[in-house]
Amino acid sequence: MNTIKKLKPYLVSILIALAVGALGGIVTSNGMPDYEQIIKPALTPPSIVFPIVWTILYTLMGIGAAMIWKEEKSDQRRFSLIIYALQLILNFLWSFLFFSKQAYFLSFLCLLVLWVLILMMIRSFSRVNPRAARLQIPYLLWVTFAGYLNFAVWLLNR
Repeated sequence: MNTIKKLKPYLVSILIALAVGALGGIVTSNGMPDYEQIIKPALTPPSIVFPIVWTILYTLMGIGAAMIWKEEKSDQRRFSLIIYALQLILNFLWSFLFFSKQAYFLSFLCLLVLWVLILMMIRSFSRVNPRAARLQIPYLLWVTFAGYLNFAVWLLNR
């Protein structure tokens, strides 16, 4: 029973993050045939790579958020969780803009704001729990790479 109580925040947090990703996948699935037809930049990974990487990243996000949630209540903890929620919303919005609307420039701008929010989240997490912050570094790196891909898609498909 005690183990379940300890794991519950992690399981709930991971499920929330994965649910955001799954919802994004559902909403954007209609745009996937269009994505397959556009001109893509060099270094674009095969399509199968994206769901694998995103599943790992959402899991790391969820673990980090749970670590923050389990810390003592404070203004910094609250701020960290708000930034976390905002970046999840923007993460979903980016998928919608890029895949469903094929609004490549607008999605790139959204991605820039998301990148800043992730950086803010890492900084804020580090003040509450440095290990939770470090878990978000792969996410920042992947979104940086996604920025290159998104910008190049916009340039190549104007």
